[in-house]
Amino acid sequence: MGVFDNLKDAAESLKDKASDLVDGHGDKVGEGLDKAGDFVDEKTGGQYGDKIDTGVEKAKEGLDGLDGQNDDIPDSQG
Repeated sequence: MGVFDNLKDAAESLKDKASDLVDGHGDKVGEGLDKAGDFVDEKTGGQYGDKIDTGVEKAKEGLDGLDGQNDDIPDSQG
């Protein structure tokens, strides 16, 4: 087994662990991403709010879709 095979296996394992985390705790993951976005927005004085909101939503979509379904992280509330 080559180095790239090992890296591929490790990446797949991490993806599976992340998917399991989101499946079991999607609401908390969503809240954490919202809080992180709010923190960054505050630290940048609101200057990049739209971009931060877009990034948070893309992160939620990406994490929520790890299992092929978008059913684990609830939509943002405002």
